[in-house]
Amino acid sequence: MAAPRFPAYRPGMPPTLRTPRLLLDAYTPADEEDFVALFQDTRVSRWMGDGPASEAEDRALFGRIFSKVYARDLFDVWAVRRGALLVGHAEIKRTEAVGGHEIVYALSPGVWGGGLGTELAEALVSYGFRTLALTEVHATVDVRNTASLRLLGRIGFEHVRDVVEDDGGLTRVLIRRL
Repeated sequence: MAAPRFPAYRPGMPPTLRTPRLLLDAYTPADEEDFVALFQDTRVSRWMGDGPASEAEDRALFGRIFSKVYARDLFDVWAVRRGALLVGHAEIKRTEAVGGHEIVYALSPGVWGGGLGTELAEALVSYGFRTLALTEVHATVDVRNTASLRLLGRIGFEHVRDVVEDDGGLTRVLIRRL
């Protein structure tokens, strides 16, 4: 796989990243319906944050990407596109829960199984190391999300510890070092 291209970092909107098959760029207001559809799909949202949310909550989350994340340059959040289609969501952000930067990603079930998850995760890790000058990157994954655990293991993430959630669920904390 060819290495992703990384432009110079600029405040505000995230830089555009390209992999062989994906484009990661800033969301636009026109992406709202596709964003909501992605997060309303329970095959995706069951693994995101606190799990499935209402449509109104997902629309509010989309709005906060513009009003808070981009406006205050809090962290990098991308729309993940394949051709003209929005097929996923990606982030890299400092998280106190792991004491460092964490990657977050989701892909539409229609593109699962073709290696795009690996391509996306590798691009986020490379961006963290090359552009943000990190020496380690974390991921947190529900222990039942075996597909993501396998994917991250294949690209060099190691299990650090487990966190017992308030609902009794178990989250794996993973790390990849430079």
